[in-house]
Amino acid sequence: MVDIIQKKRDGIRLSREEIEFAVSGFTRGDIPDYQMAAFAMAVYFRGMEPEEIADLTNAMVRSGDTVDLSGIRGTKVDKHSTGGVGDKTSLIVVPLVAAAGVPVAKMSGRGLGHTGGTVDKLESIRGFRIELPIEQFVRNVNEHKMALVGQSGNLAPADKKLYALRDVTATVSSIPLIASSVMSKKIASGADAIVLDVKIGSGAFMKTLDDARELAKTMVSIGQSLNRRTIAVLSDMSEPLGTEVGNACEVREAIEVLRGGGEPRLVELCLTLAAYMAVAGGAYPDIGSARERLAELLRSGRALATFRRFVEAQGGDPAIVDDPGLLPRAAIQVNVIAEREGFVQAIDAERVGVAAMLLGAGRVTKEDAIDYAVGVSLRKKVGDPVRVGDVLAVIHSNGEQNRLVAENIAGAYTIGPNKPVEVPIVYEVIE
Repeated sequence: MVDIIQKKRDGIRLSREEIEFAVSGFTRGDIPDYQMAAFAMAVYFRGMEPEEIADLTNAMVRSGDTVDLSGIRGTKVDKHSTGGVGDKTSLIVVPLVAAAGVPVAKMSGRGLGHTGGTVDKLESIRGFRIELPIEQFVRNVNEHKMALVGQSGNLAPADKKLYALRDVTATVSSIPLIASSVMSKKIASGADAIVLDVKIGSGAFMKTLDDARELAKTMVSIGQSLNRRTIAVLSDMSEPLGTEVGNACEVREAIEVLRGGGEPRLVELCLTLAAYMAVAGGAYPDIGSARERLAELLRSGRALATFRRFVEAQGGDPAIVDDPGLLPRAAIQVNVIAEREGFVQAIDAERVGVAAMLLGAGRVTKEDAIDYAVGVSLRKKVGDPVRVGDVLAVIHSNGEQNRLVAENIAGAYTIGPNKPVEVPIVYEVIE
């Protein structure tokens, strides 16, 4: 291992055998944390060539179990977001793509920090089960074209160990290590095609378009190297996505979109992601025809009907689809009032996400309990006109942090005299 660390420290390309030796030895416990930490730091400074990153990803895939989805008919498509605030796209995109006849077998994670997790949002639905035996998981996808469960504990265990080490050694923000971490879990999950939603902006891990583009190209290259069709959509996260932040709040907003409504930017992103997933799954020949047909599936209610069947198939109460008021609701609502007039110039997404976490919508540590009812409803978005006394946002609370949360939300808003130039929700797509 010393030789491998030294080679990477000096910028020399590692062989597949050397990378597999390091990953398998670290997973078994034969290679100590301090040596793997040195390796991670060497990668942080020296980077990796595309072949090395693919080999690292494959070694992490092989470190644990892989999901056998061969029993699912058709081309299995998965979707992954690099994380953001108010990102409920999976709740919309997965039933929309399933309604188009493309099987989506998705494994999702829980939220940590200021970003929310799809699993937590679904668990706000009474009775919903996020753990299914693999046989039922496969059966649900074949019958309903979709199933969504929590990630298995033994998928890519090398990644789990390495991530914990990176988190305490200041090596998280290494593109080769980020890309291999994301793709190892997606490939181990068994999908044939993967659509990646790479977020950019204040609420995202990648703050600049250049960094996001480099990460996206790296992940697409890994997918190609490992025989998975991979597409990356670069999307804006400079403000929260949609108008709701918080678990039950976001489920309600997702249902609104599936009914044919919703904020235009959220709908635009969902249609873009769904179109690339549907084309990758073979349902449509091109993106244009896919978008047109998927928009009709929203308008007609077919995507909503698919979501209802999905909720019922996983033990959830399907009545919430017809009456979202049955979802958990907080006891206290606090209005955040504008103290100046003008236009909303910006909303700091990370600050809103932290405020929601303080309410109990997110976790500081993985052991923290979630309050599914709490959250933030944004009444004003970027570009909206504001008068003194207008409600900027509504806080949904069950606790005593309301004053601090209100200060955070008010501080997240920048209000100025001129209407800002609109930023696109989708910057570019990398195939």
